[in-house]
Amino acid sequence: MKTMTCRQLGGACDLEFSAKTFEEIAEMSKKHGAEMLAKSDKDHLKAMENMRILMQNPEALQAWFKNKRTEFESLIEN
Repeated sequence: MKTMTCRQLGGACDLEFSAKTFEEIAEMSKKHGAEMLAKSDKDHLKAMENMRILMQNPEALQAWFKNKRTEFESLIEN
């Protein structure tokens, strides 16, 4: 298992997610984002807006995901 925070994954808080794969941790982050959207959390809404802007540039989005995957893979198992 490896652990990353919401903030490390582009979010706005230090909630930790632990998973065996990057895909699993990304899905946890996505679910958390949906929960924060439902609560209208202003910090998370701002982070989501930043991601929405990033999504408008496919190359930049791919580079972002590649960097996050590399960061995940470099983490030590906990």
